[in-house]
Parts: sequence; structure tokens; C-alpha cells
Amino acid sequence: MPSDIPVIDVWTQYLSPTPPGTNPAGENVFRNYGMLDEYHGGTNVARMVERMDAAGVKVALMAGDNAAVAKAMNAFPGRIFGQYHAEPTDNIMQRVRELDHYVRNCGFVCLRIEPFMWRKVPTEAIYYPLYAKAVELDVTFQTQVGDTGPLYPSRTGLPLYIDDLALDFPELRIMCGHVGIPWTEEMLGVAFKHENVWIDTSARVPKHWPDAFVKFVKSWGQDKVCFATDYPLLQWERVLPEVEKLGFSDAVRRKFLHDNAMRAFKLPA
Repeated sequence: MPSDIPVIDVWTQYLSPTPPGTNPAGENVFRNYGMLDEYHGGTNVARMVERMDAAGVKVALMAGDNAAVAKAMNAFPGRIFGQYHAEPTDNIMQRVRELDHYVRNCGFVCLRIEPFMWRKVPTEAIYYPLYAKAVELDVTFQTQVGDTGPLYPSRTGLPLYIDDLALDFPELRIMCGHVGIPWTEEMLGVAFKHENVWIDTSARVPKHWPDAFVKFVKSWGQDKVCFATDYPLLQWERVLPEVEKLGFSDAVRRKFLHDNAMRAFKLPA
């Protein structure tokens, strides 16, 4: 049943079609969630928006193939907002210029980096020019915390790296995806400590959220958490009913599903 609140999902993916066996590391997480067909088939944006409509999801923030995401934004204005997906492996200044292009010319609202893909922790020097450009452009930085579903080392997801990063870039808005499991309580402390650090719930099923995290959303961290699915890994028709069973107050539900995202990403009204 659609929510009575205009839901914003702050972490979705544009996946290009991936034939079986092409990327075993990526297949692992989709296999564990029973969503291999979605992984192999890729993201059908028109079907995604139909699913958004059915679930009451008004806005989705999307990263992946940057050119494809820009096309999705143009096809569904106001429904899809792009996030520049950086590949900080070489020629970092070219990535900085691309971030500038996609924000200024295409309307992207975020820089997304998943450090495990590059086996470099978030405080590695190679990322810092991108962080500085994100501050200059006044866009949010989104990253992964906690263990990895894909078959990569998890140490890049330690929340204490975010603590260091927030101290180095106090003006940078930082959105930490995936709740931080198994280091959730560290992530809660970092988010509460820093004004510009938030947590999103991508890739984590609400009925399995740690008790400490649910308490955080309901009380002392209610301004610091945003709803996300990691679509197509998780589907809204599964996740939103589970959210409703957690007993959030009306005020907390609105912050979690909508208001916090508006503030964290400075989305247009």
C-alpha cells in the first residue's frame, strides 16, 4: 500500500545488463537476496518508475553508468536524481571535471564512491580532490559503510574512517549507506557526533535492523537517518510494509521517509 508520505529513496542503482558469470563478485549479493534475475537483466527505468508509483515513492536518487543515469533523469524529471559514480583509479582530475559536468550541466545532486571497489579506504589521498569539488559544488558525498555484500574486503567500510573524513571536511555532507553492520554502534556515534553525517538504510531489510539502530531512528538519531533500498536489490513492496511495522511515530516516519533526505541532499522542493 502506498505511503501517505512522499517517499524519497536515497540509494538506488542503474545496473547495466550483466550475463551470468560475468561478475561473480557482484552476483554474490544478489544471489543472497534472491534477486539474481534483477542483476542479470539490469535496471529498466520505466518499470522502476511504475514500481515507485505503486509504492508511493516519489523520488529516487540513482548512481551507476553516469550517462545512462543522466538519460533517466531527462526521461523522468523530478522523479530520478543522478549521483555521479566516481572511478578514482587514475587521472583523478578527469573525474573531478566529470563531477563538475554532471552537477552543473545534468543536475546531479551527489557524488557516490564505494571504496571497497577500489580497495582504498575513504581517507586515501586519491579521493580528496573529489571531496573538495563536492564541497565547492555543494553536493552530498554518499559512500558505503559496514561489510560488503559483493565479494570484496570489508575493511574500507569501517565507520571510523568517516570520523576522520568529517574532521578533514567539516563542510562536506556525508551519507553513509547500509547502516554500518556489523559496526553499527560505531556508525551511530559518528553520525551523532558530526552535524553533516547521516546514515541510510540501503541494502538492509528493516526486520533485521539492529535494535540499537531502530532506537536511534526513533529517538536520539531521528534527524540523522534516511530511507533507502539499494533498488533493485531490495524492492519497495517488501521494504515499506516492514518499516510500517517498526512503530515509528508520525513525526519520525516523515523525517525518515522524506524530510531528512531533503535536507541532507538539498533537494528542490
